[in-house]
Amino acid sequence: MAIEVTDANFDEIVLQSEKPVLVDFWAEWCGPCRMIGPLVAELSDDYSGKAVITKMDVDSNPGTAAKYGIRNIPTILFFKNGEVADKQVGAVPKTILASKIDALL
Repeated sequence: MAIEVTDANFDEIVLQSEKPVLVDFWAEWCGPCRMIGPLVAELSDDYSGKAVITKMDVDSNPGTAAKYGIRNIPTILFFKNGEVADKQVGAVPKTILASKIDALL
C-alpha cells in the first residue's frame, strides 16, 4: 500500500529518502485520480524495498501542492535525492509510471 504523506511529514518521507520516491498528488473527487489509484498501489508492491511510493491528498495538504505548482490532478512527481527528477500529469498506463521509476533506480 502506498504511504500517505502530508504537509507535516513530506520532508521526512520524500525529501530525505535514500530511495527514489513517487508522489501521487490526488483528490477524492477526481475521477482520473481514482483510475490510477490502484496502479499506484500495485507499484507500491512491485517496488517494495527499491522505491518509496506515496500519495498526497491535495485538498488536505495545500501547502506542498502549492510549493510544487500542482494545478492539475492527478500529477505524479518523481523525486531522487530530494529533488524533482520527473513528472507525469494525467492518468497513464502503469508501464509508463514503472519506466519512470526504473530510470531513477
